[in-house]
Amino acid sequence: MSNQVLIADGDQKRAKRIAEACRAGGLSCLVTSHGAAALETALAELPAVLVVQLDLPLIDGAKLAAILRANPRTQPTQLIFVSERAEAAARRDLPGRLIAAPVDPDEVASAVRALIAERDGVPAAAQAAGVASGVEGDLAQISLADLLQLFHVSRETGILELWREVEPGQKTQGQVALRAGDVVGASVDRAQGEKALYRMLAWDRGSFLLRPGPVGEPASIQRPTRALLREGKRQAEEWGRLSVELPPLSAHVTLQIQRSALPNVIHPLTQEVLVILELYSRVQDVVDHCAYPDYQVLRTLHTLIRRGMVELRRGPDPAALQVATQLFAPARVARLREWMDASRPRSAPPRDAKLLVAASDPDATRDFVRMLARLPGVAIEERFSSGAYSADDLATVGRIAVEDELGIQLVHTPIDERFAPLWQLAGHGALGALFLLTGPASQAVERVRPMLGTLRRLPRARIFSVLLLEKGERVAPEEVRENLALLDQGSLFLIPLESFEKSGVLLREMLQRVLP
Repeated sequence: MSNQVLIADGDQKRAKRIAEACRAGGLSCLVTSHGAAALETALAELPAVLVVQLDLPLIDGAKLAAILRANPRTQPTQLIFVSERAEAAARRDLPGRLIAAPVDPDEVASAVRALIAERDGVPAAAQAAGVASGVEGDLAQISLADLLQLFHVSRETGILELWREVEPGQKTQGQVALRAGDVVGASVDRAQGEKALYRMLAWDRGSFLLRPGPVGEPASIQRPTRALLREGKRQAEEWGRLSVELPPLSAHVTLQIQRSALPNVIHPLTQEVLVILELYSRVQDVVDHCAYPDYQVLRTLHTLIRRGMVELRRGPDPAALQVATQLFAPARVARLREWMDASRPRSAPPRDAKLLVAASDPDATRDFVRMLARLPGVAIEERFSSGAYSADDLATVGRIAVEDELGIQLVHTPIDERFAPLWQLAGHGALGALFLLTGPASQAVERVRPMLGTLRRLPRARIFSVLLLEKGERVAPEEVRENLALLDQGSLFLIPLESFEKSGVLLREMLQRVLP
């Protein structure tokens, strides 16, 4: 049987769009507008797949399917039904897949390619309901998007392994976790989750192997599989359209403005890119270490370059920065020493800087300490690392080494108003106060507001706030600024608890801003 596709649809505009999507994938298409013509064409051409409108004029889709199924010559033709009625999705009596309104031509084309690949033996699902052995093949013959669409239809469970040769003798390996056809996880190189999936969806060559079996790991991808494939296609198309404008991965970039000139609240993606630029100069490294999808990172870099905030150098950079083993750049350290010397009597010995830490909830302290302890040069006091502390403790949380004998002492300060007389004393001469907040944000702010008001009245008051986000929790900085009167004199940092790598990057950013 050929790979020809017959599209029988009374909605000619929709039929044309479906045909265009199929032809874009290398398929040959015929189009008819009513059931009688569709039956005649199917008997003459024996198409591999028939895309048929459920309410097709003259002979409706269900009746046309029954006629073709009864004829031995057209029995192998695979069927995809489309309907402009959303309620039709509940039908279970059709001998093929139903795509109800809104009908996406790209989704229809993807389903057509999946059926043809299934017929040609790419998936084992064509032979049995379950897969007894691994399915393997070449990504040059069937794309990852089509594979995932196919496995989604056949509800496969297992690990899809992928390999791609990046240079002779060197391969990159990635994995996609499937549970009942849904993509629940992905990884490649340093990337995880959706970032990894979108990266592999762009592969146009390589090999794959499906290893069937239970997937026990928690789902790191929550978005529906079809939405993932649509977003992956959108990113790939935009990347192709803007590829000349986007910075090449081999180029180097450097920040061109002072960090003090940056606004206090910026988009989390931009914030993450800017702090990574302090650690890496090669575009590939920035893309790899940012938690957001590659295309979004490149678009952000492109915007920063266009605005003159970042400089692009296309040649090799012999002084390319490596991962920092210290948290603070030399210029920042020198500025801190100047700030400390200005407030220290001449005869007094050098001392550490002081940063107050106040939490709206004891659990916020625990989570903050757990993340902070992973950074270089941080030493946490045993009572805080073991959790043997109280919300009423006025005590040292730990120390952050800055340089040689210079460091920052973190002082846990209780927020209960019984301790109000201590707030001014503790805040005197401090670098600032760091408020740890957990949602709901409005309630957290109310708990710390008395202490916040007191510290703001101190000379050289500097207020910093960290909003710790649970898994899946999303709060826009603009929303916080609009609804809470907390940040008019301070800086806000949104730090997710679910990603150690991302939280580490944002904690570095926060500590850079804490220094004067």
